[in-house]
Amino acid sequence: MHKIKHSVHDSYTIRRLLEKMPPHMASSFTEEQLIELNKAMGGRSWGKHKLDVRGTINVWRTSYYFVFLAGRNVRDLSRLEQQISRFTLALLSTLFLLFSLVLGLLIIYLVKSALGINLFEGFSLGIWSWFKENIF
Repeated sequence: MHKIKHSVHDSYTIRRLLEKMPPHMASSFTEEQLIELNKAMGGRSWGKHKLDVRGTINVWRTSYYFVFLAGRNVRDLSRLEQQISRFTLALLSTLFLLFSLVLGLLIIYLVKSALGINLFEGFSLGIWSWFKENIF
């Protein structure tokens, strides 16, 4: 897995700070000074996300806030975060394949039943009967 190194110039906070200065002054900072400025100013780039939903919910006399942020992850992941990411991807892939398999088998069963094909005489799962009554 490749680790992507990002310059402090990629930080939203630092970019905004440097944009507000005259160019000759902005270019005079060293990388080390910019890193320390970024740390002092919070060092987070909450500025722009692909999905940024914020709001409040009033329940009786109490107000609760919520924030939902989503976007591309550009930070380096720790070993634990990488393992969790791989496990989550494997779990979601397995669930998707299982759902697809069950849906495919259901469709094949319904088509078989609609064509009047019986694999076992006198045995039915009852899905076709339910489907005919509730859907058609």
